[in-house]
Amino acid sequence: MEKNYVYGNTARQLNAPAGYRREMPLHVQKRAQAKRREHRMSFGYLVFLSLAVLATGIILTWYITLQADITASVKSVCSLEAQLNTLKQDNDEAYNKAISSLDLEEIKRIAIGEYGMTYATEGQIITYSDGGGNDYVRQIAPIPSGN
Repeated sequence: MEKNYVYGNTARQLNAPAGYRREMPLHVQKRAQAKRREHRMSFGYLVFLSLAVLATGIILTWYITLQADITASVKSVCSLEAQLNTLKQDNDEAYNKAISSLDLEEIKRIAIGEYGMTYATEGQIITYSDGGGNDYVRQIAPIPSGN
């Protein structure tokens, strides 16, 4: 006699003939059919999932496009800022060069010697006050002569 030990919580069929198929009880068969039906998707659910995936794809594509545009804009702004800084530096250098090249004594010599300019005398200087404290004066009447 052959002794078979069973490990686990279910007993195995001993010496079952080949091709033997054990029929499940009816309530177990119905439960299995219900599970198979549960796993099938209805057409409406399939359409809903397809639309959801499509909408998600469109939104993600739009988002990635916006991110790329923002990145391109930031790079463009950085490039323009670098260009502005270079132009400011060049402008400051040109200004300083122009200021440093001015020789006031040479300008005074040319003005007096070649153009016959002289310093203003005491009677030639007329001071006006606008009274309102503005930085400019409006002329509302002819300016009187210094004579």
